[in-house]
Amino acid sequence: MHLPPPDAALSPRTGYTRDHWQAAADALLAAVEPYATEDRALYHFPGSRESWSGGLSDGLEGYARTLLLAAFRRDETALERYASGLAAGVSGAWPRIEDRSQPLVEAASIALALRLTRPLLWDRLDDGVRQRAAAWLGDALTAEPWPCNWELFPVTVGGFLEAVGHEQEASRKAIDRGLERIEQWYVGDGWYTDGPGRAFDYYNGWAMHLYPVLHAWLADDPDLLSLYGGRLTTHLADYARLFGGDGAPLHQGRSLTYRFATTAPLWLGALTDHTPLQPGETRRLASGALKYFLERDAVDDQGLLTLGWHGPDESVLQGYSGPASPYWASKGFLGLLLPSDHPVWTAQEEAGPAERQNAVTPIAGPNWLLQSTSSDGLVRLHNHGSEDVRYDPFYTRFAYSTVTRPLISPPDNSVTVGGDPHREGIVPLGAGEGWAASRNALSSGAELTSLVVAEGAVEVRAHLVSGAGPGTDVYVTGWARAESGDARADLVGVHGLTGDSELSGTVGDGPTLFVALARLTAEHNPRPLAELVSVEMKVVATDGAHDVHDLTVRWSSGSEQHFRFGCTVADERSTTASWSVAPR
Repeated sequence: MHLPPPDAALSPRTGYTRDHWQAAADALLAAVEPYATEDRALYHFPGSRESWSGGLSDGLEGYARTLLLAAFRRDETALERYASGLAAGVSGAWPRIEDRSQPLVEAASIALALRLTRPLLWDRLDDGVRQRAAAWLGDALTAEPWPCNWELFPVTVGGFLEAVGHEQEASRKAIDRGLERIEQWYVGDGWYTDGPGRAFDYYNGWAMHLYPVLHAWLADDPDLLSLYGGRLTTHLADYARLFGGDGAPLHQGRSLTYRFATTAPLWLGALTDHTPLQPGETRRLASGALKYFLERDAVDDQGLLTLGWHGPDESVLQGYSGPASPYWASKGFLGLLLPSDHPVWTAQEEAGPAERQNAVTPIAGPNWLLQSTSSDGLVRLHNHGSEDVRYDPFYTRFAYSTVTRPLISPPDNSVTVGGDPHREGIVPLGAGEGWAASRNALSSGAELTSLVVAEGAVEVRAHLVSGAGPGTDVYVTGWARAESGDARADLVGVHGLTGDSELSGTVGDGPTLFVALARLTAEHNPRPLAELVSVEMKVVATDGAHDVHDLTVRWSSGSEQHFRFGCTVADERSTTASWSVAPR
């Protein structure tokens, strides 16, 4: 991809300006055009992989997601081509929108694009085409979504149809219904779970915040915008911390092939004036992510976005991932709606959170602990509250970072008890200054109560195993090898564990505490872990039949932290007891 020369004065950290974003958008749009069908209603990209929705739906996906890019770019020439495709699509080329069908997703992209470019596209269509398009989109108003971010697709379609005077009553019902349904998944502090359970990931940014805020902004509804914009502001204070100094987003969650769609909420905050970030920081984070992926083979020799993270990589794909799926990355170009004289484009780039200073930040909603170090720009996420076993290993590992990827075998950042490495039914036990904790049951009936304590690049990981028989094997793993760069990983057992890279131990009589030191760092010649932290563990009391364990962490900085593992609930129907851990 050919981009303009870097601008070191305006963008001293990435070199990217608005011209770079425009050039990237233009290159992506030009590359997809040869793959349109003759009537331009479908875009079939090369490759043998189809999504589970089939080739026709995949072709619609190619149209819808690249139309969204053309809409953000406001490319009138491209929009004329998409107008031809729209006319053919709603005349029979596109599949119908049905309950829980992929066309419902693509209808939202089409409706949003039409709403954003109404004078350039919709208003220039023949009345017959507009009527057929409204009828095709209208099925989205009553189609049943999957119970997750899909609830917002009828909202987005309804917002457009209501704005252009079609299906007014049905549109209003769809909008109200969808916005009401997502309330059950708002956990506070700017965070949503993506449907029932505790699936926390980038869907917060590129869906759960994006669609309601854009709808409120486009509808010029001050009450809605105050509500959803306020949540976005709160969310961005955390979200900005998910990007490494090299621009990489955290490698966590599903749909990672959308790549720099992670930048959408950053631009959204600037677009709607609901952000805690300075304009130069917003552009630095967004441009950093775009540059990160463009420099790591996100685009192939034909100029097409590949199915993967860096280059092609099936390990980050899901069954719904088809050849055009990566083009949800189009959402990352939302910033092009901002005029060239907006401060987000004219301000000098400012450092992002991971570059400014070391930080260990608790995130209450998902019960995460974010750990970043300014010397190397690495960000690490300690996960004590997110899970979705359907899409493992991207949810339930104990930690994720901007430089490592989850491994299936042997599993990284995991604890295996009696041969069982699964982590399911996570119960958050809290996150606070420098720590986070959780509990989860194992398939054997045993229970794992876990704590992480962090300072700088160093982590203390403690796991209490209860309900397992004496002699049960326990294995603890740490960070995987970094995907790129000079990052190295350390793992050292300090209580109940021995070994190198994979630690092992055995359960004793009763609940047994295992403690290890871990580190992921790109710092040159880091000090040995034993010089940076020491850990003391002792049994201080007996709570009925259950020992109470105290853990003291002493850092070389002079600070100390104290925690207590204790039995909280005994299950009268079994010998299993539920444990908790908290500062004392």
